[in-house]
Amino acid sequence: MLRSIAVRLFTSVLVILGSLVLVFAIVYLLPGDLALSLLDPATATPEMIDSLRRELGLDQPFLKQFGTYVLHMLQGDFGQSLVNDEPVLPKILNHLPATLALTLASSVVSVVVGIWLGVLSAIHRNRAIDIIARMVGLFGISMPTFWSGILLILVFSVSLGWFPAMGSDGWRTLVLPAIALGIVGAGYIVRMVRNSMLEVISEHFIVTLRAKGVPERLVMYRHALRNALIPALTMMGMLIGEMMAGTVVIETVFSRQGIGRIISDALMAKDLPVVQGVIFFSAIIYVIVNLIVDVSYSYIDPRVRRTQ
Repeated sequence: MLRSIAVRLFTSVLVILGSLVLVFAIVYLLPGDLALSLLDPATATPEMIDSLRRELGLDQPFLKQFGTYVLHMLQGDFGQSLVNDEPVLPKILNHLPATLALTLASSVVSVVVGIWLGVLSAIHRNRAIDIIARMVGLFGISMPTFWSGILLILVFSVSLGWFPAMGSDGWRTLVLPAIALGIVGAGYIVRMVRNSMLEVISEHFIVTLRAKGVPERLVMYRHALRNALIPALTMMGMLIGEMMAGTVVIETVFSRQGIGRIISDALMAKDLPVVQGVIFFSAIIYVIVNLIVDVSYSYIDPRVRRTQ
């Protein structure tokens, strides 16, 4: 077990390093001159452009630029924003809690709604609740997050006045964006749990448990659901990355001050140090979540633990 966790930790470090190399390479290969884009083309002289390129290290080869960036990053220096000369790391850390809260809340919505509807759909197959659950799942998958967010604002904020439409202060500002983002994940989880439950229900051990007179509720929720959660867990780990990416749209729609809003503004302003820093932290969060999901397999299914 410990050896398996150590191997996963090692591979996680490789994934983070690989994502860092990939992002840095994409930024390096972007067309155009970054130094020229930061200056006024009408007044910029060749000497000013060359001076700024040397100051930013753009005149150095790729490996040297990357090595310098990693060395500074290990010392906690993620560079300065090219727009307002603000340090990147404090800027990200100040806005990271809002995004983590949104991601966690939307994950709870996805897991609770997805598993609940998926189980009900499998138990009541081809009945009204099954049709409703599948329609909810299809709605979640098909509806763009920005459109569902606007609908939620119109209904629950403008018409009913239950929740604020914008901001990131307090739990009430978290409800609508968490639902708008979480319903997408719930749509995928509903379908995954339903299909997994239908496969498990047809297994011989379920038939044996029923033949022994085990209560149906115990059969469904203790034995069938526990085995059906393994593929759903994999889906949940993948959905965390989707939700982190979805915060860019949701935080813009609801005017939340998170890292999704930061990277959106940074992309518009070509603030590359901020973009690199946000993607690096997003990769770390994604890797940690998937590591937790991998470790949780062994606690849900003893067969996985015995093979490790």
